[in-house]
Amino acid sequence: MSVETTTESAPAPKKGTNILLGLTLLGLLLFLWLLLGLSTNAFWSPNNISNLLRQGAMTAILAVGQTFVIITAGIDLSVGAIVGFTSVIVAWLLQAGVPLWAAIILTLLMGVAIGAFHGFGIVRMGLPPFIITLATLTSLRGIGLLITNGSTISINHEGFTNFSRTDFLGVPSLFWMVILVAIPAFVFLHLSRWGRYLFAVGSNAEAARLSGVNVNRTIYLAYILSATCAAFVGLLLASRIGIGNATQAEGWELQAIASSVIGGTSLFGAVGSVHGPLLGAFILATINNGANLLNVNSFWQRIITGLLIIVIVYFDQLRRRGSR
Repeated sequence: MSVETTTESAPAPKKGTNILLGLTLLGLLLFLWLLLGLSTNAFWSPNNISNLLRQGAMTAILAVGQTFVIITAGIDLSVGAIVGFTSVIVAWLLQAGVPLWAAIILTLLMGVAIGAFHGFGIVRMGLPPFIITLATLTSLRGIGLLITNGSTISINHEGFTNFSRTDFLGVPSLFWMVILVAIPAFVFLHLSRWGRYLFAVGSNAEAARLSGVNVNRTIYLAYILSATCAAFVGLLLASRIGIGNATQAEGWELQAIASSVIGGTSLFGAVGSVHGPLLGAFILATINNGANLLNVNSFWQRIITGLLIIVIVYFDQLRRRGSR
């Protein structure tokens, strides 16, 4: 069967629903910003807005990568560990005198290799995505701690560390990295045949295979993209904090999943977008930022995030039942 036939048969997300959800999330984000602006004078200060954008940027990039995997009805629990591990790798390479450009490329290739390993575990070994990525989560933490001997590696490259602290056109450079990732991610997911293949696999892998979709290759691609996004965030985190630390980004995989789900990605697969998880990440960042400004106990931030996930997944289940 021809590729053209396959592309037409693969399901695509409903554009009207995506636009409506995006507008709803944007409205919620603006409402939170307005509410916090009225509740505390510090919220609209330039320093706080810059800090908010920096906080949300790294979670947003992780959420985009996670979305590729969740659309295929998978999950990647390793992204937080990949962030910490790759921060160690880039710090170790720079300390060893490797040129900056080479250190960045090698670190990103490490992300590609980890994603390919996940694909191999799922496709060739038959392991559930939960198990293979959970194993990677614990393993990478341990490997990173072995490399650093349980300590941290300082980064003395000023050009690298200054990047995350600079602004361009009044906007933090870390936020520009979100745009750098989001534009090609949108083109890939919504305008390319490979994006349609992700939705097809998440909808019904066997039907996609019978339609001519290379399901195994699509799964490999999804996990490679997720791990590469995580490696990119590891670079950004290392730039921001100036050290390589294997224990950094603990729990960020849950933040990425929560951002993606809040953004409308279905944990059952075949439903998702790029703009939704981005907005979801900044909604979570706004809640955390506002809670800090209002001196709300940090434990409540986790409770609110958990309740949001429960409500959204519940309504997703209702939507699935209604569509049958």
